[in-house]
Amino acid sequence: MILQVIKLKSDLSEEELSKRAKEREPQFQAIPGLLQKYYVKTDQSGQYGGVYVWDSPEALQAYQESDLAKSIPEAYDITEVPTIEIMDILFQLRNE
Repeated sequence: MILQVIKLKSDLSEEELSKRAKEREPQFQAIPGLLQKYYVKTDQSGQYGGVYVWDSPEALQAYQESDLAKSIPEAYDITEVPTIEIMDILFQLRNE
């Protein structure tokens, strides 16, 4: 499994950002190989993110090349280049 962590800066209010994320939720639910996505807010003003769990590097790559991934900067009015970290998951604590 692959863990992807994205942090982005946006001038949107938390309410507006959450609204837009909820509207796009069905598109993310339909992505093959995306096991889970967590929508997060950091302790820095205007910084939000997504934590994705992928079943394979191929699923992550297909997503990165998709129109959905390419639409994120516009959808969330991103003000800076997002930071992206990708890690291999060695094992998980729970199998639930």
